[in-house]
Amino acid sequence: MAQKMDIKPADGKLGILTPGMGAVSSTFMAGIMAIRNGLSLPIGSLTQMGHIRLGKRTDDRQPLVKNFVPLADLSDLVFGGWDIFEDNIYESACNAGVLPRTLLDQLKPELSAIRPMKAVFDQYYVKKLEGTYIKTGMTKMEMAEALMQDMEDFKQANGCDRLVMIWCGSTEIFLQRSAVHETIEAFEKGLREDDPAIAPSMIYAYAAIKSGVPYANGAPNLSADFPALEELSKQTVSPTCGKDFKTGQTLMKTILAPGFKARLLGMSGWFSTNILGNRDGEVLDDPESFKTKEESKLSVLDTILQPDLYPDLYGNLYHKVRINYYPPRGDNKEGWDNIDIFGWCGMPMQIKVDFLCRDSILAAPLVLDMALFLDLAKRGGMGGIQEWLSFFFKSPVTPDGLVAEHDLFIQQTKLKNTLRWMMGEDQITHLGREYYEE
Repeated sequence: MAQKMDIKPADGKLGILTPGMGAVSSTFMAGIMAIRNGLSLPIGSLTQMGHIRLGKRTDDRQPLVKNFVPLADLSDLVFGGWDIFEDNIYESACNAGVLPRTLLDQLKPELSAIRPMKAVFDQYYVKKLEGTYIKTGMTKMEMAEALMQDMEDFKQANGCDRLVMIWCGSTEIFLQRSAVHETIEAFEKGLREDDPAIAPSMIYAYAAIKSGVPYANGAPNLSADFPALEELSKQTVSPTCGKDFKTGQTLMKTILAPGFKARLLGMSGWFSTNILGNRDGEVLDDPESFKTKEESKLSVLDTILQPDLYPDLYGNLYHKVRINYYPPRGDNKEGWDNIDIFGWCGMPMQIKVDFLCRDSILAAPLVLDMALFLDLAKRGGMGGIQEWLSFFFKSPVTPDGLVAEHDLFIQQTKLKNTLRWMMGEDQITHLGREYYEE
């Protein structure tokens, strides 16, 4: 058995701060309050409902994850964040229309008490939104400093011992790494000089990491996944992960594609289209923001199917992704997939998937799990990129030189083996007992 990590206890309150307090954030916060009030269960949350096997199958040791690793308790969570609109969380949740009004009304006093702080926002990076509750008249460095002050004020006002930040804001325009992202010095100079290559999500990420606060990016933006902030996160021992919550259509791809590959079934095409009508759909109606999302969605299949190793099966795969803004659908996104596969003697077959999902319902438990696991990593002294949390993301961030793993089942094994390693338990290899037992 390995040596157990030295992890500080999860004493006191944990503040979870979300840049963006729209559909995902309000659904997450309302859901936690419903659970705490005995009105719901934490369905979809690995930290709350998942079990983890320890030792041999014959040992019958399968505790709940939350009873195995020292996670913050749901009763110790405090919520806050920033938004470009002044609505409190009750109003935001009602506007989003994700959860039933009857449930929200039972939680109204608690939800109404959560009000956003003024956001860092620039319409240049999110063309379809017009913010009315934003910080103005400052350089980007001054805005970062204002966010750091916001975090400190929130921590003091709410008696929090620790903080985490989860980006739940909109998808920004597509940006690529440039010179300003290469070093901490270059990035901080860029903040002082209002470099256009620094988007608002990067300002939030910098403010969190500079303050030693763990940061997760729930959108496909270039946010913390570049050398300057990766180096800073190691220096300040700030765990980071991302990017883009794995919900809906991409979740299905990371479930189905590993199965096709495992059975060595060929694939000639995968056409995906989405319709959604929430704020995310409106933002993605802008081609520059869609470009960011498209890059995230398209990377999944190539990595899972490895066409360079299996050219006869996947070398000519045509993969197309479309997103269509359709206001009547609201948050209830529909992801439709047509998959053309082929088998023995090259005979063609088809699979059709129509996933009528609820985007924020799938994302909310991910926000919870990421917050609790990042806090765990921070208390264990694990700074920098937390690749073991790839399980939650469409476009997992990895250290330079490593290819991201997209197979959901490999990601799950990596996550659970990391938890076992933290607690000094043996890794699970799934070898038959005749090969490892005396």
